[in-house]
Amino acid sequence: MKLAVTKATLVVPALIRLVVVGCSQNQSATNRTETNPTPAFTNSNMENYQKPTTEELKQKLTPMQFEVTQNAGTEPPFRNEYDHNFKPGLYVDIVSGEPLFSSLDKFDSGCGWPAFSKPVAGTEIVENTDTSHGMKRVEVRSKAADSHLGHVFDDGPGPTGLRYCINSASLRFIPVDEMEQAGYGKYLEPFIKAGVYKPVTK
Repeated sequence: MKLAVTKATLVVPALIRLVVVGCSQNQSATNRTETNPTPAFTNSNMENYQKPTTEELKQKLTPMQFEVTQNAGTEPPFRNEYDHNFKPGLYVDIVSGEPLFSSLDKFDSGCGWPAFSKPVAGTEIVENTDTSHGMKRVEVRSKAADSHLGHVFDDGPGPTGLRYCINSASLRFIPVDEMEQAGYGKYLEPFIKAGVYKPVTK
């Protein structure tokens, strides 16, 4: 594990220099590998959520996931896990499992990172002013684990007009047919209304 982190320490800064504009349309940023699933979500475990220590996170996350979520890094465009994933399901925080975005609000922005028009209903996304790299942008972070997710821009589609440009490395995707079992059944209603999921009748 020490070797992987050392390698990431050398590689990631060079990657970040390629993506100084963050998630703007002309940006770039690195692929990530699969990791162990985060615990199933419930209201109570978010209210009582205790963020793991830095050392625990280094064991839990890949070097890219750690760099993005903990150091506000940026992965490469187009070569990340969820840019072209349009399967129905829920996107949650890779660290805490907190629900963040729905595939129903995902669109192809052409920027090379997953783009969403809005967060999941009831989710509180934290916004911070980001003046890094000589620009003024709006950074977005998860509330429970304070994970860096990406940035939000005002060039998205209607009705919100927003584009949440999010790093795949910050996310874990829960397919719609696995949401109930994973503890996210309360978020299925929009998928049912959209006709992409039919509840199993017992």
